[in-house]
Amino acid sequence: MIIRLGYVAMSTIVKNASPSKTMTVTNFSKLLDRDAAIRKLERLGAENLHNTLRLLRHNRAHDIMVFRFSSRLIPLIGHEMLGDWDPITTLSAEFQELGSYAKQSGMRVSFHPDHFTVLSTPKEDVLQKSVEDLERHTAMFNAMGLGMEAMCNIHVGGSYGDKEKAAKRFIQNFSALRPDIQRRITLENDDKTFTAQETLDIAEKVGAPMVLDIHHHAINNNGEDAADLWPRIRQTWSRQESEQSEQAANVLPPKIHVSSPKNETDLRSHADYVEVGPLFTFLRAIAPTTPNLDIMIEAKMKDEALFRLMEDLKMQEGVSVLDQASIQL
Repeated sequence: MIIRLGYVAMSTIVKNASPSKTMTVTNFSKLLDRDAAIRKLERLGAENLHNTLRLLRHNRAHDIMVFRFSSRLIPLIGHEMLGDWDPITTLSAEFQELGSYAKQSGMRVSFHPDHFTVLSTPKEDVLQKSVEDLERHTAMFNAMGLGMEAMCNIHVGGSYGDKEKAAKRFIQNFSALRPDIQRRITLENDDKTFTAQETLDIAEKVGAPMVLDIHHHAINNNGEDAADLWPRIRQTWSRQESEQSEQAANVLPPKIHVSSPKNETDLRSHADYVEVGPLFTFLRAIAPTTPNLDIMIEAKMKDEALFRLMEDLKMQEGVSVLDQASIQL
């Protein structure tokens, strides 16, 4: 099994490269010249996109081929007071440069919208905002010129007092999305509500690939073993393999999320680094049936955590190092 490691949004190594610089609504409102205020937002957006490109260059230098973009590339995008603003078009050149670099480098990139983007909600206004957010993420991928290999990961959402009804709402609302948005979505189990088993059931029904979060599974399950669920989870990626078969370089391996609990009293929060033991136990269990796997590290120390995990993996029996951010097991 060939395993590639990636990390989330920002680097703890590259200095002054935040991809999510922003402006508060209060400060925006204080600027009396609206056009000047919008230009300031656009300058911040351009800086965020430039810093993201810097991170991709850093990643390439260290063989990191899996990366998650910040969902806050454009400050205040989608805010009700900026409904007539089209920053994605305005910053099209910056988006195109970013996407071109990712494609030329063969990188797998993704988004993970914030927790307020939920399709299981019973509230029409929340649903509308969630759909609009998914539309924006899709528009950013399109502006980058990236195909369906660039995906947007979401959770099922809340149960709102009745998990079965919430699951049915999710399926109904997912099915109402435009097909090109549906095809970009992956589903992830969460740490409080929808377990890996429940998320998998929904993913199979809507035809979306499932991203297994093994930390979430460890603290939110009904006794299922993640390795036992894996054959079905891996199968959810078969559609993507078929659709991308004509472009072999873009075929997506299954992806999982890894992190470790912050401490024994705060199991849900993420630690600075990843404990190798539980992860390696899972990897050994699935290796015989999984040719390729991508791992998104969600540790607080970002790329530093990736490099430390690589060092820990090197010490495990049966591991061969392929480059600075990938191994073979």
